Amino acid sequence: MSKKIAIVTGASNHRDIGTAICRKLASKGMDIFFTYWKAESEWIQQFQQEINNLGVRCVGLDIDLSATEAYALVLDAVEEQLGKPTILVNNAAHSTNDGYLNLDSKTIDDHYAVNMRTVFLLSVEFAKRFKNSKLRSGRIINMTSGQELGPMPGELAYAATKAAITAFTKSLSTEVAPLGITVNAVNPGPTDSTWMTDEIREHLLPKFPMGRIGQPKDVAESVAFLASDEAAWITGQIIHSEGGFVRG
Repeated sequence: MSKKIAIVTGASNHRDIGTAICRKLASKGMDIFFTYWKAESEWIQQFQQEINNLGVRCVGLDIDLSATEAYALVLDAVEEQLGKPTILVNNAAHSTNDGYLNLDSKTIDDHYAVNMRTVFLLSVEFAKRFKNSKLRSGRIINMTSGQELGPMPGELAYAATKAAITAFTKSLSTEVAPLGITVNAVNPGPTDSTWMTDEIREHLLPKFPMGRIGQPKDVAESVAFLASDEAAWITGQIIHSEGGFVRG
């Protein structure tokens, strides 16, 4: 993976999945460009230094991914500061509890802006710029949450907008395959990152037959594989890496 440049969206906290992905890809010799939002400046500086200490370059961008032109700003920034990216990991997501009694137009729009619009536009603009470069091998890796595997009551907007990523991944993979770009998605199942409380952990633990809850580093391992040369023949797939999580 040496000399490859990876974009990872949504790395704003030391417990984030995005942060774990950055660490893993950097350990493979990949330069890292990550986006964050509402993160502590001191931690961002420490995190960038941590990645730099792995022998790669690292740049962070403070950006609201719900902005209409956010996708172009991200790609312009990485090209200006690091070069042409070869890996795009669409990890950032917007999630709030709703349910049918509380769902309204603003809630839907807020989820759509981050979970769909920016993911879709980042992906297609990445592919357009890749086509006009001399690069021959690219990766787009999206994050989903297994919405097609079972219901998510109380999260209608999140479930619907994240589920759209599955259909988008499969269709885009066919269009950009001639460019040498693979497009896949990872469903990590419930992961013990910034959103879990002790109460949630206690409820979920019995549903994991492997005896533990998934960790951000587990997600990072799956993403790193899909970003590797060994995964060049895998495209249009949704990888359910849930540790045997039992729904219901």
